[in-house]
Amino acid sequence: MIEVKPTGSKRDLRRFAQFNIDLYRDSPYAVPELINDEVKLFLPEKNPAFEFCEAQCFLCYKDGKVVGRVAAIINHRANETWGTKHGRFGYIDFIEDFEVARALIDAATEWVKERGMNEIEGPLGFTDFDKEGMLIHGFDQLGTCASIYNYPYYGEYMERMGFCKAADWIEHKLFVPEVMPEKIEKIAKIVEGRQPIHYVNVKNNKQLINDGWGKQIFELTNRAFAKLYGFSELSPRQQDAYIAQYLPMVRLEYLIMIADENDKLIAYGLGMPSLSRAYQKARGRMFPFGFIHLLKALKAKRFEIVDLMLVAVDPSWQGKGINALIMNKFLENVQKAGCVYAESNPELDSNTQINEQWQYFNTETHKRRRVFIKKIE
Repeated sequence: MIEVKPTGSKRDLRRFAQFNIDLYRDSPYAVPELINDEVKLFLPEKNPAFEFCEAQCFLCYKDGKVVGRVAAIINHRANETWGTKHGRFGYIDFIEDFEVARALIDAATEWVKERGMNEIEGPLGFTDFDKEGMLIHGFDQLGTCASIYNYPYYGEYMERMGFCKAADWIEHKLFVPEVMPEKIEKIAKIVEGRQPIHYVNVKNNKQLINDGWGKQIFELTNRAFAKLYGFSELSPRQQDAYIAQYLPMVRLEYLIMIADENDKLIAYGLGMPSLSRAYQKARGRMFPFGFIHLLKALKAKRFEIVDLMLVAVDPSWQGKGINALIMNKFLENVQKAGCVYAESNPELDSNTQINEQWQYFNTETHKRRRVFIKKIE
């Protein structure tokens, strides 16, 4: 017997987070989230996105055993921005059983329908800073801490349920060259010589936060990402939360910031040594040993893979070669670490501007992920 139940306690939420870890325990490619971090996402007092979102998690049971999970989410700000009435499903996992998958989607669909939504799409989180997009190509590739890994049957089941493509993201391996591409160096020198801009240098992470650069990073993110699929502006409270959570652990040599003559941030690129293997070793828990694996990976002086987390350029500066300045400095720093390749992380396949910046590199497009959408009857 299949039964879907809404979560109603922190214990349920821990079971919700644990299911993903159990389902992918033997996968060499899946990168599990820390249980405590995932639980906090669904606590209104911990997640500022609840200022404009509502959500409900569900667990699916078969013969008394947990066999699937899903979160139903409504981002009211995104709906207001885009003029839609979309509900979202996210954090979806299930055993290889179509009826289990359908029961989960039915529960999420009914929940958003009751709140006036006329379409459901996913997998999406609360905002673009959450994991999104169901993997449809690249099942034999190591995941990243910023993306979803899932089994091949997920996408097949979505299509069987009548879902179609809403948007696709692609991901690249960007192989680090021994010598900087001549074209990149040339563009960077021209741009730096002709434009009233400069690299921003900060001595430490405390200065990064106290001098207001953290705030500028997220304000710029709002401007740069405004037209991307489903984007909703980060609120001041969300910005403060991300500054407190992430900026203290940023490796400054992999944060490239560019400002104009008035010290207004116009572009940045952020990367970090891959934490994928460290998260796998942690198995969802910071203690007793998980933090050791994560700290070791984060502080590593030499590493094989670097994850490109974010690249943002102010709309008024796009198309003026600013990306070349970011990549020139970034590559210079990762070369010193002996890095073999960078993971681009998900980029909309329709975002030709961002995809064209890799044309001067040896690349491999190794993953594709999709957000599915369906009208609610």
